Formats: sequence, C-alpha cells, structure tokens
Amino acid sequence: MFRKGLIACVFAGVLAAIPLAAQVVVRVAPPRAIVERAIPAPGPGYVWTPGYHRWDGRAYVWVPGAWMRPPRVHARWVRPYWAHRGGGYVFVEGRWR
Repeated sequence: MFRKGLIACVFAGVLAAIPLAAQVVVRVAPPRAIVERAIPAPGPGYVWTPGYHRWDGRAYVWVPGAWMRPPRVHARWVRPYWAHRGGGYVFVEGRWR
C-alpha cells in the first residue's frame, strides 16, 4: 500500500514540474507580429489562428498562422503571446477556451 502511494506521489510531482521545466525566459524582447493575410478557409467551421514568434534557442522564428477546427462548438482561440516577467519574456501557449 505504501509503495503505491509513493509511486503516485512521485508521478504527481513529475507532472507538476513539467510546466516549470518547459518555461524558458528570453532576455531579448520579441519582434512585432507579422501581419498575415489569411487564405480562404478550407471549409466551414474552421477558425484562423494567427502566427506568432517562437524562440529557437538563439533567435525568434516566425510560425505562420493556420486554419484549425475547434475541438468543440463555441470554442474560442486565445492566441499565444510573450509575457514580460522578471527581466525577460516567457512564452504563453495559445489555447482553446
């Protein structure tokens, strides 16, 4: 019984640490977003998700926007952004709300 509890605690701790380990603070401010012109939607029900800059470890790289199907009816796309925190910038992933 003790062993199962210990394994569960270790597993929960690893899962809790994953978002912290994945967060990288970039000291260079991200460039302005590139204004994209969306191509026509591939079909009804698609939502345009605008492009964004990602950090590749050395520089910012533009990731172009894309058409996506929402995971559920009335879902709204919240675009990714760079948040200024503690002397640097942290990337906040886009998500469906």
